[in-house]
Amino acid sequence: MTEGLRERKKRRTRRHIAETATGLFVERGFAEVTIAEVAEAAEVSVNTVYNYFASKEDLVLPPDQASAERLAAIVRERPDDESPARAVLARLRSEIQDRDPGLGLTEGFGRVFEMMRGAPTLMARLEDLGEQMVAALAAVLAEETGTDPAAPLPRLVAGQIGWCHAQVLGEIGRRTAAGEDPETIAATTLGLLDVIESLLGHRVLTYPGGTATQT
Repeated sequence: MTEGLRERKKRRTRRHIAETATGLFVERGFAEVTIAEVAEAAEVSVNTVYNYFASKEDLVLPPDQASAERLAAIVRERPDDESPARAVLARLRSEIQDRDPGLGLTEGFGRVFEMMRGAPTLMARLEDLGEQMVAALAAVLAEETGTDPAAPLPRLVAGQIGWCHAQVLGEIGRRTAAGEDPETIAATTLGLLDVIESLLGHRVLTYPGGTATQT
């Protein structure tokens, strides 16, 4: 479906507000900037900001981009002959190779990351997001295998996959904070991903392995 004029205008307005807010947060600190100041700088009303972003944290970590369904969606979309773990590892490799901005592999992200690290509410949001991703993935694995959602195996496999994802993002974040350029970070993180895959056991890499029901 072709995007209409109204949808394009809304998307541009949303992006403009978020970019304006991020610039202010980087310059002055997340806690030091109010929504009213974001609205003034973006030349919109406070109500307009809240129409697009339910909270101040959403200006930096919008739910449609920093989604708790990320890992679950990757697994749902994978080919039939690919395991959940390998699907997530493959997606991470592809995103790193493509220098995906969503991973922070862009020039200038270092200042944004430093701002985020200095904001306890943003760091708490990221930690909670990681836990939600694992929970959503565990639910998908339990559904696919016909397993009780409370059973340990889907939760443990989801936890291992979530750990892989967190290690990659953490590596990018640490190297970004250290001032490394995106090309160097990408190359190093691809190597780390190889090591991570080598550490995963066969059962995690092949789960569910064609078994209809896991307990």
